[in-house]
Amino acid sequence: MDIISFLIFLAIGALVGWLAGNIVKGKGFGVIGNIIVGIIGSVLGGFLFGLVGITAGGLLGSIIMATIGAVILLYLISLIKKA
Repeated sequence: MDIISFLIFLAIGALVGWLAGNIVKGKGFGVIGNIIVGIIGSVLGGFLFGLVGITAGGLLGSIIMATIGAVILLYLISLIKKA
């Protein structure tokens, strides 16, 4: 992975984390928090969508899949915090 791909990866992670933060809590988590949530959500979304046989098509599909994964991640975190 070259530096440009890595920067794009981090930018998409930040975007996805910000989107998920706005959907679930109504605010973001800061740049580093958004990147972490976005990256973990991307992995979770890819895993869950892969289980049902759905693959992301292009950049927009990847962003949607990662956002859904990040929203699920934040929901699970909120359930754990309440317990």
